[in-house]
Amino acid sequence: FQMDTTQESYLDLFPLDVIVYLTPDSENVLEDIDPNKVYVLGGLVDESIHKKLTLQRAQEQSLQTARLPIREYMVKTVNTKNYHSETLAINQVFDILSTYYETRSWPAALKAGVSAGKGYVLPD
Repeated sequence: FQMDTTQESYLDLFPLDVIVYLTPDSENVLEDIDPNKVYVLGGLVDESIHKKLTLQRAQEQSLQTARLPIREYMVKTVNTKNYHSETLAINQVFDILSTYYETRSWPAALKAGVSAGKGYVLPD
């Protein structure tokens, strides 16, 4: 994959109507990757999870939002901590998106990127 880095904001580089901000708090499910869209991985460098912060940021910027289809393709596992999280690291989201783009399979992509420690697995 080719990547460019810049100090410029994505808001200055792309029209608002092509930007989709990916956040686990969105009500919209990402069903497919549109090559005409620009996907922003809503990441924060922090030790704690700030619920809805990335969603709030996207809404303040009038951006479309979407979340990965974890709930649609995976099931919660029984675990001792009763821990279930759809919040992923940026590299995990990137792995999921690139695997989906190559395979066109959400189960394969989610299996590649969602670790068992998140409390979700693919159904048998």
